[in-house]
Amino acid sequence: MTSRPFALMLLAALLVPVVAQAQGTPASKAAVSPSVQRPPAQIAPAQRQAAQPTTSQPTPSQPTPSQPGTQSTAPAQVPLAFSAFLQELWPDARAKGVTRATFDMAFAGITPDPRIMPITQRQPEFGQSVGNYIASFASKSRIETGMRKAAEHAATLDAIEKRYGVDRYLILAIWGVETNFGGSRDRWDVIRSLATLASARWRHPFFRDELIAALLILQEGHIGRDAMLGSWAGAMGQPQFMPSSFMKHAVDFTGDGRRDIWTSVPDVLASIANYFVNNGWKAGLSQSFEVAVPAGLDLRQSRGSFDDWRLLGVHRIDGSPLPKQGDAILFFPSGARGPAFLVTENFVVIKRYNNSDVYALAATHLADRMRGRGPIQGQWPTDDRQLSMAERIALQKKLSELGYPVRNFTGHFDFDLRDAVRDVQVKAGQVPDGNPTPALLSYAGVAVK
Repeated sequence: MTSRPFALMLLAALLVPVVAQAQGTPASKAAVSPSVQRPPAQIAPAQRQAAQPTTSQPTPSQPTPSQPGTQSTAPAQVPLAFSAFLQELWPDARAKGVTRATFDMAFAGITPDPRIMPITQRQPEFGQSVGNYIASFASKSRIETGMRKAAEHAATLDAIEKRYGVDRYLILAIWGVETNFGGSRDRWDVIRSLATLASARWRHPFFRDELIAALLILQEGHIGRDAMLGSWAGAMGQPQFMPSSFMKHAVDFTGDGRRDIWTSVPDVLASIANYFVNNGWKAGLSQSFEVAVPAGLDLRQSRGSFDDWRLLGVHRIDGSPLPKQGDAILFFPSGARGPAFLVTENFVVIKRYNNSDVYALAATHLADRMRGRGPIQGQWPTDDRQLSMAERIALQKKLSELGYPVRNFTGHFDFDLRDAVRDVQVKAGQVPDGNPTPALLSYAGVAVK
């Protein structure tokens, strides 16, 4: 039976026009991740413009999302299914500490956003070449802006490096790519977006849990209701944290009592560093190196210590020595015809921020460029075509059918799965570089419409 407080709220929503909320213009904010602790198959930064405008002007294909604080001219029509969802959500939210006052305030006048579910059906453009992706990611303007930000916030970055042991240039790279160093502005009502996804049971229970976490953030006073804007999928603030990531990793580096990832640069940068530390970051360990691979190297070997790689004749392409200790994975992002890299455990940690090999590689490359190192020297294949998301998922399912362990069916290939690709490539008589290609799909009999 519907509780009396909820029934009153529902009656008001049905009869009263949506009114502007009391707080004024939202704080300067960012444009996902994935973000962080992103939902599976989260759109990568270079792909977000297709799904979410980040400028002040709406695009012809997608109007500017309504925000808290904007006046509606028609009564809010709350779908019965959405009302039922809220009624069913309340006991769970209450059990996790959300008060009735916070719950009613957060959902006052809220209806599902009709634009969001169509966005979930858009396939991220995984087919673009790695070279183009990295060139866009580590653009000249972003490198130059990052160097200016490094100088501007040098004292803060000194303190963060001392406390967390995370490379300042990697922190800057993540900040720059996620929200253009805080310059991009989110325009989606986080509560409405998450409620839309949760009520549709899309990737349940991920978005339901994120919605409850968002309510707790409001209740703790870290951000006002009107200013709680984010991506269409609920990623918030300058580091694009999902609400659960905020609760786990955001820090109050300024000591003012608020974990402000929306407007406080020290809190933003320290929160990114804390995210990495909490996910296994090892201080002093580099993330990746471009390397030269000797002719005739058995590419079935993908893992080894740095001593192993030295003995095999693998060396850094810039002439610098490999680390004396530690392990690394040999990674060919565009196959053996393109640049080769040794990547470390910290590279895998970056993938926990955004589960994408090319995102992690681009972030480490941008960090290197901001610290003054040169561009990637290997030549990217001009005919490189990365598999689409649908093709990747289909290949994952095929590999699972063949008996290989597959952890997810979201299209993201971890390094264990790349080893499975190597094994199939050997059977197909192909170069065992671990790079899934259309030729591998053909050999495996995978057809994607």
